[in-house]
Amino acid sequence: MNDVSLCPACGAANTCSLADPRTATQPCWCYAVSIDPSVLAALPAHLRDKACLCPRCAQVLDQLPPAEPACASTDS
Repeated sequence: MNDVSLCPACGAANTCSLADPRTATQPCWCYAVSIDPSVLAALPAHLRDKACLCPRCAQVLDQLPPAEPACASTDS
């Protein structure tokens, strides 16, 4: 897997701001969480340090702020 926007563990979007040129100047969500080193060590060596894990595979969903709700349409 060579796509840095995908989680190396499951292939889902990792939402890494650094992997997207439009948001590359913003810090990644992973800067604000603590990822257990054993989670990273469980990855095969050839997949480590290539791309961010997604929040689910990094096992940090409980450390992230809740997602913003989608804007509801006010058209009647």
